[in-house]
Amino acid sequence: MAHLSIQHESAVLTGAAVKQSHAGFPRRPSLWYGLFLAAAVGVLATVLGHWMPMIGGPIFAVTLGIVIRNAIGPLPVCQPGLSFASRTVLQWSIIFLGFGLSFQQVVQAGLDSLWVTLITIAVAFITAFWLGRLLGVGDKLRSLIGAGTAICGGSAIAAVAPIIDPREHETVLAISTIFLFNIAAVLVFPFFGHLLQMSDLGFGLWAGTAINDTSSVVATAYSYSREAGDYATIVKLTRATFIIPICLFYVLMAVKSNRQAGRSFSLRRLIPWFIVWFVCASAVRSTGVLPAELLVVFDYLARFLMVVALAAIGLSSDLRAMARAGWQPLLLGLGTWFAVALSSLAVQIYSGAW
Repeated sequence: MAHLSIQHESAVLTGAAVKQSHAGFPRRPSLWYGLFLAAAVGVLATVLGHWMPMIGGPIFAVTLGIVIRNAIGPLPVCQPGLSFASRTVLQWSIIFLGFGLSFQQVVQAGLDSLWVTLITIAVAFITAFWLGRLLGVGDKLRSLIGAGTAICGGSAIAAVAPIIDPREHETVLAISTIFLFNIAAVLVFPFFGHLLQMSDLGFGLWAGTAINDTSSVVATAYSYSREAGDYATIVKLTRATFIIPICLFYVLMAVKSNRQAGRSFSLRRLIPWFIVWFVCASAVRSTGVLPAELLVVFDYLARFLMVVALAAIGLSSDLRAMARAGWQPLLLGLGTWFAVALSSLAVQIYSGAW
């Protein structure tokens, strides 16, 4: 049945591509058309992100992609390239992100925040699971929103998505929900930090454990103070390393699911090899053999590839399918984010950290 569905979808896309050829479009779908379109949107989103850093390139990429896709309609000739960018390019971006994470730095400066990070991660996943079930949100969307809130926003969603294989609109919905609360955090966290008279380290710990995306953590914490920004960055790096065990957990769940369903499976196929290379990249980064100039290039490349991948996801999204998902995912994201922020504050109050 699935095979017939795929054949039918392929025939529809091919037929649409042939129709578009009469309007001046290429006759056959090509990998390069979609890659070029995603890259072009990615470049524009990057420029806009530098112009308005509080929003950032990833948000612009998803937003522009959604607007273009739903204004123009389906783009069958671009679909192979968009699919490639939304998955493979996404995985490349995760690998290059590994060059920005030094395990020595995490061990040296992140141990003090590790227990707070573990608590907030647990709170995020527990809240996402139970609140998602209460709201009737699907398992895969719950997992994406939980991972994005618990770990590091779009990067965590990017790492988990190829393993659990959600639908395109679910990935877009999760990323949009996470980034929406990233913007809110930049605006409200400094206000409450000053209202609660938090110390620089206390606010850095709060921002690093309760805000999702790295760019939003940095923007929020440095707006509070230089010391808060430095500490929040270290906390965020510590938190980001949990991408690895979380992905391995979902791999094991995928193996178990295949066994229970009586389906044959390949462990080699299910292993997220891009995460293995991510670990290797981090190990190479930790040796100090790479020059600082090259690490800067890798960091920029990782961020740009992420923006291109998110643009491709936006270009593949369907607002009508997102609308059918209802208001529940947004409420799930809000509830999970709220629980993480409160739990981080509660732990600091208990320990006297601020």
